[in-house]
Amino acid sequence: MLLPAKSEVARQLRRYRAWERSMLASPADVGVRSTFEDSGYTLCVLMGKRCAREAADAAERYLRTNLVTHAQEQADLIAPAGRKTPSGAA
Repeated sequence: MLLPAKSEVARQLRRYRAWERSMLASPADVGVRSTFEDSGYTLCVLMGKRCAREAADAAERYLRTNLVTHAQEQADLIAPAGRKTPSGAA
């Protein structure tokens, strides 16, 4: 599994949060809203999520964990413990 560099995740998360604050301060500003949405999209692509809020949460979790822990969490999301995978393996 390819994982993004933590430094890039941290940079994009800071950018997203900064634009989020700006958008909340000026919700009618079309330019601010557009840039906020662009930063959310970038975070979604980086974290492999469909929703910017989910991507931000995933980025925060990723930055708190080490590589092994993150890989295990992702595997648990795909096939939770005790559930059979399509191949029949646990």
